[in-house]
Amino acid sequence: MTRLLTLAFAAMFLLVPRLAVAQDAQAGKRVFNKCSACHAVGPNAPNKIGPQLNGLFGRTAGSVEGYTYSPANKQSGITWTEETFANYIKDPRGAIKGTKMVFAGIRNEQEVRDLTAYLRSFAADGEPQ
Repeated sequence: MTRLLTLAFAAMFLLVPRLAVAQDAQAGKRVFNKCSACHAVGPNAPNKIGPQLNGLFGRTAGSVEGYTYSPANKQSGITWTEETFANYIKDPRGAIKGTKMVFAGIRNEQEVRDLTAYLRSFAADGEPQ
């Protein structure tokens, strides 16, 4: 019996970290509400106060056509990955000194992962992927 309990505990211990880092695009859609006043995603998403975010990952910072970026953003040399995005969204002004993005940031790790999953669900043309 003790061995069975030990195995059950070990299995739970191994599963918990995986559950904690899971991404949930539906939850990310709710997190995106914090971004939607300035950014858009989806088919025909316009640039707003900030650029549209379709196809964000793999894109070079400061490269959306028709949007006027700060020199700091254009010259940042960032290519958006999950890691660079997570660092940026937690503290935009700290990540790119001189950015014109005025946003306090999203510091909750799970919200960042969920938002990432949501943004990943849009191809460069705004279509779901």
